Amino acid sequence: MAAQGTCLNHVSRESSDINRLAQFYIEIFEFEKVEAPRFEFDVIWLKLAPAFYLHLIERDPTTKLPEGPWSATSAVADPKNLPRGHHVCFTISNFDSFVQKLKEKGIEVQEWTQPDGKTKQAFFFDPDGKVFNSITYGSQSAGNGLEVSNGAPAS
Repeated sequence: MAAQGTCLNHVSRESSDINRLAQFYIEIFEFEKVEAPRFEFDVIWLKLAPAFYLHLIERDPTTKLPEGPWSATSAVADPKNLPRGHHVCFTISNFDSFVQKLKEKGIEVQEWTQPDGKTKQAFFFDPDGKVFNSITYGSQSAGNGLEVSNGAPAS
């Protein structure tokens, strides 16, 4: 039997500079810093109301775990390919002003509209090179939740 009553608890990101990454999420998405337990390594926990948590974890270089789906030596050469890659997607109700904010901060944005002509998306990188997608569903917002990578609202 599949798990029942399942909902997203948190997403964790390992980074060599969790303070820089936290500042990015606070400035761009308006996450708030929340209390985190003490571990043998540094962590920063962030919350996006009403109940989405992001755990930023200090990278351990001895583990040699990859930081992303590609290595630093083979980054995405053409941003038009970003929609096919690994990414996290947020529904954004103020899409146009959000995209403008990214551009004002010097963040390169790849914008496109889905074939329905209403659903707009913007792909961009965070400071560690991870891909993010913001999406809006025309005049009807799907809310402020995390989206699955195919663009369908998460339930």
